Amino acid sequence: MAETKRTTGADPGLFGPASVTWQLHGDPMMWIAGIRALYLQALHPRAVRGVTQNSDFRHDAWGRLMRTAHFVGTTTYGTTEAAERAGARVRKIHRNLTATDPATGMRYGVDEPALLMWVHCAEIDSYLHVARRSGFRLTDAEADRYIAEHRQSARLVGLDPGAVPGDRAEMAAYFEKVRPDLAAGPEAREVDDFLLRPPTHPLLIPAREVLWRRVAHLAYASLPPYAQELYGRPGPAPATATRQLRLAGLLLRRVPARVRWQLPPKHILRAMARLGPDARPAPYKLGR
Repeated sequence: MAETKRTTGADPGLFGPASVTWQLHGDPMMWIAGIRALYLQALHPRAVRGVTQNSDFRHDAWGRLMRTAHFVGTTTYGTTEAAERAGARVRKIHRNLTATDPATGMRYGVDEPALLMWVHCAEIDSYLHVARRSGFRLTDAEADRYIAEHRQSARLVGLDPGAVPGDRAEMAAYFEKVRPDLAAGPEAREVDDFLLRPPTHPLLIPAREVLWRRVAHLAYASLPPYAQELYGRPGPAPATATRQLRLAGLLLRRVPARVRWQLPPKHILRAMARLGPDARPAPYKLGR
């Protein structure tokens, strides 16, 4: 990271080219990992109500996914100033949103630390889990580094970085602690139904059935067994799911990176233009 600054005089951002995050977030399996995160996040009743009661996600799902991708791309590959601005926008939005517990009628803010923590951990765990299981090579030490690096992204959404899991052991302990709070309530069922059958133009329904459902099934297959048990829909055997993830990773990684990175909003290409070609994300750089 320091070398990039001296060479280009440009700001590498919150993470920089020497980070695990910089390499990992350029992997195409992050899209499947993002869907896994949605499945997992929906199992926290208080957290998922914050989404269903404050947005029409069924009719703006693509927009919501793209906004999430834009936030992750900006905080990973953008300048420090751009990342801080993105975090400030998210915190401002969350401060103004509330949800209602239907059982008690009590209203609560969606920026409760416990809810922000769940969303953060489900996302980071999903990115790391899908990447490693699909063949992205990370040592255990690099996996711990990745989790620790994302105390930065946790800070951006309003969490105390010191209270956020900083390695695999702390992340596992967090999930063990929160499991009694999880349930597949009506909102989770709605998310599950949406992810399997998102509204689309009638002419695109065949493509949805052939392509999207496979992606959604693959993301669901990568969930931990307890999550599948809560949804009441068994996934494939773990070994089968791993084979499917590895095959998907093999196929997607054969698409040239320069082609993949042309998709909007081109965060990686802009970062390389800012920092120079040596900033190009590549898994092999983690071994240096």
